[in-house]
Amino acid sequence: MDNQLFPIFLQLNHLRTLLVGGGGVALEKLTALLRNSPQASVTVVAKRLIPEVRAFVRDYPSVQVFERAFDDTDLDNADLVVVASNNPFLNAHIRQESRKRHLLINVADKPDLCDFYLGSIVKKGNLKLGISTNGKSPTMAKRIKELLDESIPDEIDETLQYMSELRDLLKGDFTDKVRELNAHTASLLMSKRTHGNTGR
Repeated sequence: MDNQLFPIFLQLNHLRTLLVGGGGVALEKLTALLRNSPQASVTVVAKRLIPEVRAFVRDYPSVQVFERAFDDTDLDNADLVVVASNNPFLNAHIRQESRKRHLLINVADKPDLCDFYLGSIVKKGNLKLGISTNGKSPTMAKRIKELLDESIPDEIDETLQYMSELRDLLKGDFTDKVRELNAHTASLLMSKRTHGNTGR
């Protein structure tokens, strides 16, 4: 079966995320969440926190940390749940309680318990690309991320800004605007390719 995941980009600064866990995997999840959405409201619940987690969250005032065992009531104020626990019984329990509340959940390294995955991200200014292997190979996703990160020029953000300004200036109906924008996009890409090839 092919990849049937539906890709979306969430405005985490408008949602409340619960993260259960305080170890190395939790740090990876926190890094992914907050590097992409620095203003995200995240509540971390864990019996023990590694020093790296404590140090990381100091730079994010929107993160609350509770060093204690998970309680079902922690889900009451959540919109999204991320679990980074190595306790299979706790993982299954949180999954069950989350479904009762109609909350979307991600359980680290447990695709069968996940409603969504945290994919690899390529970010160049306002351009953001999400990469998914349908949970088959996170390592491959990271390699593809590295390839795209090297291939897409940092100047792409200037192009996006130009296209945004151009869109606001265009007149005519929707079809005319799309046709004009497509023409400009094609010429810009051709210019980038030509410019890139002249240096070889």
